[in-house]
Amino acid sequence: MKEIAPVVTGGVDSHADTHEAAALDERGRLLGTRKFATTSAGYAQLLGWLESFGELDVIGVESTGSYAAGLVRYLRLKEVRVVEVNQPHAHTRRRKGKSDPIDAEMAARRALAGEASAIPKLTNGIVESIRQLRVARESAIKSRSAAMVQLSELIITAPQDLREQLSHCKTLRGKVSLCRRLRPDLAELEQTSHAARLALRSLAKRIEGLEEEIADLDKHLDRLVATAAPRTTQLLGISTGHAGQLLVSAGQNIERLRGESSFAALCGASPIPVSSGRRNRHRLNYGGDRQANRALHMIAVCRLRYCQRTRAYAQRRTTEGKTKREIIRCLKRYIAREVYNALQADLTDLKNLAHTP
Repeated sequence: MKEIAPVVTGGVDSHADTHEAAALDERGRLLGTRKFATTSAGYAQLLGWLESFGELDVIGVESTGSYAAGLVRYLRLKEVRVVEVNQPHAHTRRRKGKSDPIDAEMAARRALAGEASAIPKLTNGIVESIRQLRVARESAIKSRSAAMVQLSELIITAPQDLREQLSHCKTLRGKVSLCRRLRPDLAELEQTSHAARLALRSLAKRIEGLEEEIADLDKHLDRLVATAAPRTTQLLGISTGHAGQLLVSAGQNIERLRGESSFAALCGASPIPVSSGRRNRHRLNYGGDRQANRALHMIAVCRLRYCQRTRAYAQRRTTEGKTKREIIRCLKRYIAREVYNALQADLTDLKNLAHTP
């Protein structure tokens, strides 16, 4: 009688240099654990090792958006079903311990039990390109802000003659331009006036360089976001920055979300019931992707100012006894639904275009 191959569930605990894999059979019995390198050859060995136990059903993987991004891309190419597994809770680790084999086994068990069912985001499309450019842009903005604060502090503590020279300009931008044109005597840096001039000029050059970098990144982001989400960017109050953040939060494979309610929960815009007795109300959701929630908040604020329909809605809810925070929470939920439908249409068109010969 021919022996039936067992159905195998895999689990992966990912790290920068190695991935720990675990294999379970359909009854949850541990078949083995093994460590693999985070290279193309290591990915192939990991998949081959799991398939050596039988018919591979699904692999639960931790950190699919960071350490395991390369592995997930490889498994997608091999048409292997992958689900995203969150790291274990602290109380679970206290009870069962912490090691790479234990974490890999727990990832496999959560995938086998159906507790982990989220599909990882695609990390090889235009939305991933937008995410990468946004990371560089946010870093440049933070560095520019830090340099501006440092320049302001140096001006405050600079020698009196230099302070008076720069005090004629009231705006920080103007002071940056003046500092850019300072001419210190490099042979006299022992004197604080010349050292201050050199430091201020250095910071001013850094600020101007970062502004050029931000403008260059904005130009490329405008083009990519307009290509990926033309419908979304046409919605009232949605800038390139907001649309880019919402694209990154949803992921290019938006079908991984069950619907607009899942998208709202992802953005932290789903209502949380806090009713008791005769009191029936909801509160803000403090979970979800806070950057996406911030984008929805700014869109709501914009519409409250410029959209007559939104202002009429806010006035009506105010007369019903809603606070401003509760009204904005409701608006964010409505905006999340509108954005989800637009993103779904945009990303479906993008997918169809990619498959067009």
